[in-house]
Amino acid sequence: MDNTYKLINQVEGKQFQFNLEDGIAKIEYILAQERIYLTHTEVPTAYEGKGIGSCLIKQTLEYIKEQDLTLVPLCPFVAMYIKRHPEWKALVLKGINIG
Repeated sequence: MDNTYKLINQVEGKQFQFNLEDGIAKIEYILAQERIYLTHTEVPTAYEGKGIGSCLIKQTLEYIKEQDLTLVPLCPFVAMYIKRHPEWKALVLKGINIG
């Protein structure tokens, strides 16, 4: 599933996205200095429960790591993913408790 979709950084729209056959899965963000705030994740209803959201978050976190950015996960879905995959906690801004 990981390589099924290609992560696109839609800079103009301030979102990471997967272009799906009939829709877009996306994570909206705000980039300020060296910090990236992930604010909202959205997957089309027809694709819910198929792991696309998790795949999108994983690829987004890989991008954030590559770019050496500090993550502020404002989206509850992203925070929950990091809680389930603690290897990503190193990206999170110090002082933010994900659990």
